[in-house]
Amino acid sequence: MSIPFGIVTISDRASSGVYEDKSGPAIREVLTRWLAVPWHEAYRLVPDEQPAIEAALRELADDVQCPLIVTTGGTGPAPRDVTPEATVAVCDRVLPGFGEQMRAVSVRTVPTAILSRQLAGSRGRSLIVNLPGKPAAIEECLRAIWPAVPYCVELLGGPKLAFTSDAPQYHRPS
Repeated sequence: MSIPFGIVTISDRASSGVYEDKSGPAIREVLTRWLAVPWHEAYRLVPDEQPAIEAALRELADDVQCPLIVTTGGTGPAPRDVTPEATVAVCDRVLPGFGEQMRAVSVRTVPTAILSRQLAGSRGRSLIVNLPGKPAAIEECLRAIWPAVPYCVELLGGPKLAFTSDAPQYHRPS
């Protein structure tokens, strides 16, 4: 049975066809290299509008039942960057360590990473993780948090995942 993984790109311009979404495909590429279980993507492309983001996250968590939903975009300080607010609005719990770790790793190469407001949280059995919108930062941030992602998915009642040798090592307490 194939496991659905949510990929949500938040972008006014990509959602209106001004330019091609490159961040969603970057997430897909990383998951394809790392996951050794049958999976399929549940992809959504939405504008920087809090109701649209919330609706996509609710659908992917509640209806599609994705154990992991990864968003990209809308995490900066600009007025239209509302992904963290939408994520908090739909989550049962916020997991601040994910955002802290992504910023700690990113700031080593990009000083402006301190402006990022990425975070993660849970909704039911789904882990929702906000990534930056820049495709080059996606793997860096996913790699930074991956040691905790599989165990968190399990703690939320999701499946035990298997990974390829390309995936970062993950930690499962004994």
